[in-house]
Amino acid sequence: MSNGLNSLNQWLQDTIFKPLEDKKMPVMEHLVELQVRLTRAVIIIAVVFVGTFFFADTLVKWLRIPLQNMFMPGSLSWVPTDLATVPLVFLAPAEALWQNVKVAGLFALVGVTPYLLFEVWQFVVPGLHAQERRFVGPFVLLSAVAFYAGVSFSFFFVLPFALNFLISYGVNAGFVPQISIAQYVGFALWFLMVFGLIFEVPLAITLMAKFGWVDAPFLKRYRKWALLGSFIFAAVLTPTPDPFNQCLMALPMYIFYEVGIISAGFFNKKKPAEEGAGMPAMATAAAGNGKAPSVGIPNVGDSDYVGVPTDRRR
Repeated sequence: MSNGLNSLNQWLQDTIFKPLEDKKMPVMEHLVELQVRLTRAVIIIAVVFVGTFFFADTLVKWLRIPLQNMFMPGSLSWVPTDLATVPLVFLAPAEALWQNVKVAGLFALVGVTPYLLFEVWQFVVPGLHAQERRFVGPFVLLSAVAFYAGVSFSFFFVLPFALNFLISYGVNAGFVPQISIAQYVGFALWFLMVFGLIFEVPLAITLMAKFGWVDAPFLKRYRKWALLGSFIFAAVLTPTPDPFNQCLMALPMYIFYEVGIISAGFFNKKKPAEEGAGMPAMATAAAGNGKAPSVGIPNVGDSDYVGVPTDRRR
């Protein structure tokens, strides 16, 4: 098993990492390369945007699924709720068109995220050492996976629960639900994006621990402040001021903080040995020879020696 892992490591080093060694490019060549990669990224995003805008109506219908259905994990299916007849209205002539543009643009950006990360990797990796590349590569890949996992978790579980609770509360209070398409799309997209970022918290803590900025004992000491900070951030990030949505965002954020503590314990950077770590050994060796340890103090004569002052009245 170990031989197979070593062979895979050597293959990655020879075929992927070594060809990407820094060519010592001048600054202007780096800027030209950055311009080329940004141009390619913009072109890819524009091409994908044309396709997503063509299917914008279908994408908006997908966003309406959490409004009118609840996901059942047992049967892996959507079940209609009492909100299946809630209409979406637009209050301005260009509101529906603008929402289609917004949805198409965001889906295009999320869809090409793997390609954007690949371009960033290709631009940055020549300046990294081999050890840094072996760590940064999997970290970038896991960041993309964590973001998509957060978006999926919000779409299937958090968003349907939040919408059903909030709208049912208004209906039970005697109000008639007529939701603006702009308000609903903004609410849904913001929820999806924020939960995608919340799932990045453990990876961010792991990266800081790898760089030696934090460690597990430090994070444990600030647990109370982390809980308070989670609710403060949730209050800022939630699209509505109600405490229900605040709790829906704050609690997962704090849970991932605890996951980050566990991860920091595994990936914490080892601190270098203290400079005076070798002093006891030196003192012991000197004591074995019957001599006082030398600490760099120059020799002085008997006339220059100053003893401990004594009370002459005794």
